Formats: sequence, C-alpha cells, structure tokens
Amino acid sequence: MKHIVKTIILILIITTFGYSQTKTNLELIDIFNMEYVSDPQISPDGSKVIYVRNFKDVMTDKNHSNLWISNFDGSNNRPLTTGNQRDSNPRWSHDGTRITFKSNMASGKTKLYLMWLDTKESFPLFNGPETPGQITWSHDDKQVAFTMFVPEKQESIIKMPAKPEGAKWNAAPIYIDDLKYRSDGQGYLKSGHNQIFTLSVSGGTPRQITSSEFDHDSPVWSKDNTHLFYSANYHKDEEFVPKDSEIYQVKISDGKIKQLTNRYGPDKDPAVSPDGSKIAYLGFDDRHQGYQVTQLYVMNIDGSNPRQVSTELDRSVDNITWSSDNNGLYFQYDNEGDTKLAHITLDGKVSIIAESLGGLSLGRPYTAASYSASTNDRFAYTLGGTDHPADLGVSDGKSNDRLTSVNDDLFSFKNLGKVEEMWWTSSYDQRKIQGWLVTPPNFDPSKKYPLILEIHGGPFAAYGSVYSAEIQAFAAAGYAVLYTNPRGSTSYGEEFGNLIHHDYPNHDFDDLMSGVDAAIEKGFIDEQNLFVTGGSGGGVLTAWIVGHTDRFKAAVVAKPVINWYSFVLYTDNGHVYSKYWFGNKPWDNPEPYLKRSPLSYVGNVTTPTMLLTGEDDFRTPIAESEQYYAALKLENVETAMVRIPGASHGIASKPSNLIVKISAVLAWFDKYKDMKK
Repeated sequence: MKHIVKTIILILIITTFGYSQTKTNLELIDIFNMEYVSDPQISPDGSKVIYVRNFKDVMTDKNHSNLWISNFDGSNNRPLTTGNQRDSNPRWSHDGTRITFKSNMASGKTKLYLMWLDTKESFPLFNGPETPGQITWSHDDKQVAFTMFVPEKQESIIKMPAKPEGAKWNAAPIYIDDLKYRSDGQGYLKSGHNQIFTLSVSGGTPRQITSSEFDHDSPVWSKDNTHLFYSANYHKDEEFVPKDSEIYQVKISDGKIKQLTNRYGPDKDPAVSPDGSKIAYLGFDDRHQGYQVTQLYVMNIDGSNPRQVSTELDRSVDNITWSSDNNGLYFQYDNEGDTKLAHITLDGKVSIIAESLGGLSLGRPYTAASYSASTNDRFAYTLGGTDHPADLGVSDGKSNDRLTSVNDDLFSFKNLGKVEEMWWTSSYDQRKIQGWLVTPPNFDPSKKYPLILEIHGGPFAAYGSVYSAEIQAFAAAGYAVLYTNPRGSTSYGEEFGNLIHHDYPNHDFDDLMSGVDAAIEKGFIDEQNLFVTGGSGGGVLTAWIVGHTDRFKAAVVAKPVINWYSFVLYTDNGHVYSKYWFGNKPWDNPEPYLKRSPLSYVGNVTTPTMLLTGEDDFRTPIAESEQYYAALKLENVETAMVRIPGASHGIASKPSNLIVKISAVLAWFDKYKDMKK
C-alpha cells in the first residue's frame, strides 16, 4: 500500500502548493523512498504486462515488492497484490487466464502461488519446507515444472558418547567434507541438490522427476508435454570442472534421461522453438580464460546438428526467447555499458529492438535488465536511465514507450547530479576507455569540485548509463564523481575483457589514472582533493592504487581482495578463481599471487585508507580487510575499519546497509577534504 499512499500525498501536495517550491538535494534517508520495476512479464497475447514493483519499509529495514498489472498501452495500471511482503516471479499460463508467483505473504515463508486473473483469487500450490526455484508452465497449462532443493543427510564420522541425563554439552560439531561448503548470501550450505519436480496446477504433492547427486537447472517443456529439457553438470568431479554442463532430456513418465550436447564448456538455458522442432541454448567452449563471451547455439530437438548462431556478435548473449516464426530469437546483450533488446536470425543477423534497458542495480550503476516477449512479438522490459531506476517499457517492435514513472513522487522535488558520458585514451596502450562523469546538483562550471573515483567490482562486469543511489548521494554531498569501465570490463568484447587475464589488477591502474586526468582537463576538478573508492574488484583496485600513487587525499577500500594467496583458500569459489584467474594453485606458483596482491605494496601507502566489509561476506571474506587493516597500522598509515554486522558481499541487502556504506565513505572523505597533504 505504500506506493498508493505516496501517490495520494503527491497529488495533495501538488494540489495545495503547486510546483513552485524549491527543489532540494537528495538525502540519504530518501533511499527508503526509491522504488523500481523488475521482471516485467507480458501476456501471451501481448495485451497486458504484469511486473514487480519494489519498495522499502523504513520502519523494518526491509525490501518489499508487489505485483502490478497494466494494459500494453499503459492504461488501467493497478496492483494485483498489496502489503508489506515480497511478491515475485510472475509467470503467465499459455492461455493467459492465470499466473504463478512466489510470495511470503503467509507466515513469512516464500511459497509458490497460483492466481486467477479474472477474480484475483490465489492459493499456495503446495506447502513444503523448501522454496521452488525456476518455474515453467506445461503447454496444456495443466502442470508446472520447477527446480527445488532436496536435502540429503550427511553422516558425520565423529561419534560422541551418550551424555548423562540432564547434562548440558555444547552443540554437536559440524563435520564438513565438501570442497564448496559455504556460499555468499547463503551461509554454510546444507547437504543436498536442486532437483526437478512437476506439479498439477490444482495443487497437491510435487512429483520429483530427477534424483541424482548433482544440481539441475532451467527446466523447459517439450511441445507435447512428455519431456523436460534442462542443464546439469554430471561430472563426478564437477567441483573441479565447474563450467562443463550439458543439455539433457528427461522423460516425464519414467525419468529416462538422454544427453543432447557434448563438449567441454557450459551448455545451459535451453529454449524450445514454437513448433517444437529445435532447441536454442547458451554456452561457450571453455578455454580457462577469465572472461569468455556466452554464445547462442541451436540444435534439433533430438540433439543433432548443433551449430553456433551468434557467430558475428562479440558480446555475451543472455535471456533468449524464440520469435513466433521459428526463424530467430530475441535476446539481450550489453554493449559499451548499454543493455539492448535485439533479434537474431538463425543465420546470425542481429537487429536492435530497444535500447537503455536497465536500472535494476539501485546501489551502484551496474548494467542489469530483463525483458519478456509475447507470442505475437510484443515486448515488456525494464527501462533504465541516469535520472531514474528501472521503469516499465514496452515495444511492438517498431515504437517504444515508457509506461511508468514510479519515482516521480520523489524526484519531482529533488535535484539530481547530471551524468555525462566520456571517453579517453589509456596511457598504457592508447586504448579507448569509457566512463561517466557526474557533477553535483546546481553545478557551477566556474567552481572547483572535489572528485571521487568510484570503481566497479567483478572485475568482469560493467557500469553503464543507469541510475545509482550511491553515485547520486556522493554528488548531492558536493563531489564530482567519475565511474568507468577499465580493461577487463564486459560489454566491449572478449579481447578487451581478457586484457586482464592472469594480469589483474595491473594495467587497470593506467586506465583509471588516465580517466582522472581526463576529468581534470574539464577544468572544474580540484586536483588537491581527489578521492578513490570501490567495492570487491573495485576494492582490489583501490588498494592497488594507494600502493602505487599518493595523488589521492583519502581512500575507502570496500570488501576487497588484499592477498590472493589467502583469498582463494577463504572464498566460496576458490576452485574457480585459482583455475581461471591464475592457472595454478598458489603453492605451485606463488609468485603471481604475491605480485598481484595489494598487500605486497602496503609499504608504499601513505594515503589515509578506510576498510569496509560485511561480517558475513563469504565472497571476499572480512579476513582480507583485517589483513590490510593490520598491515596499514603496522606501517603507521591513518586507517579505520568498518564492519557491517550480518552483511554478505551484497552489502545493500538491507536498505540501511546501503546508507551505512555511503555515510562511511563520505565521513572518511569529508574528514580529509581540504586538508593539506
């Protein structure tokens, strides 16, 4: 109901006072009022769109979401669900009369629901201890298939004697023998695997279709509803070959499995053509590179005649959907920081349908977007922009429209920093590097402004022309902000991404420093007040920068890797990083681990440096930050450590955590701003 109340208040304010009041800059508390649209699902006939409207509760520090529905032309836009809960993953039946969705509306536990759209009645399809994952309707609309975690009992070899009656002993020891035993955001993992289930849309008891000691992903139905296609990595040593899944077919009646693909590399996300004769899927030939472009493939329904379709596109293909004529597919891809919706023919010709998809990363300006297509080739997508988080966009393939403005109630009375795209030449090898320079609200080009260099993580990721609450908060505090995509960033092709292969974080430094120089050339940057921060891979680069230059007044190193040797033994994906990012285990060849570690250059640091990490971060565990904090203290460098309780690698999982992060960065920079070096 929050968004309805916000709209009513806005109408009353406008009616009473008009638009004459002076706009103010964003405040950190405004983050609780920011909303965004996600997961838009267009109806099969293209007449309606159901989407997720995300909002926050300032009193409980929670992220909530409800389902909304709109006609394709934007009329009759209204909520399907209401309440301070999390409703998500709406999926239409093929006849357009019902949807399934997930919700924690009852007792706080997320369940799978079915809703009749004519009456808005809904009910949970089943009650179980686990939450369904990916969901797909059968073509006759009688069943759904989904993945769901099935726990497995893990026996401990530690046998304790029976304790005396009434004795109070410590909890039983936890016995672990898996390579990957914890995961960021999930904590310590339970024994078990994701299996595939089917369930009647009348509800009842799910039927387990697969049963093996492996995870199963992305189930889709055959046209005659007799089989499911899915991806899985069935290698006995799957933890040591993490990127070698295949596409399989399973017969519903007897569980018989047939392997359809066979090559070294991931084959995933199968999509069956409308006539049921072909399967499209995604993957690549694994060459153990840090960054490898995901390609589009098509094969016959029996697995014969597999061929690559995206032969001329040097960008990763994502989110594939067949066009209604069976002769091509729709997909999304990132190019130079912009997410595009496109069509590709089976002979590889690409045409763009819509641009500026995005806006799903509210905290920092990462490229992230989604779309869906109807059976008559209409589209709904998340529409992003530097001046607003994701709204609902639609397209008929010829014209594109924006249907919502969910933050107008806030942004109508707030000033935002202006975002300018810029390119410069790297001092290292003259490559062109893209970035964005943000100026404070009420910018005056005759004045000098302190500059924050903000660096993205990944490192195989990309920033773009999208809204960022964090960047805008820095601008509202009076800082110009430069964010950029140095070498290694995605959306510029495989060669550019792999410029850091077995070399990260070396020459990103030159790209970033050249960007700072290009910003200074604009004439309004105070060269005596330069600051730098970044998270994850950006934390690595921030620590690397202060170990190689003293031009910055202060730095905030967020959730970093400081010591690659220790990192691959602490992190939840060490088996991936050691194999793909280094090529050897650290004890087999320690030299590159040490040479590429910011810790090796701590003796050079004079810049006041803050460390900031979530205490439950299992991706770049807080032990990395603790090492750097201790090293800086031993070097007598001004330093501080901020530990965020309960936070994983995605620090902003709670709205207040995003505010904590921004507040800490600004407090540290404000402390040193205008001070003489």
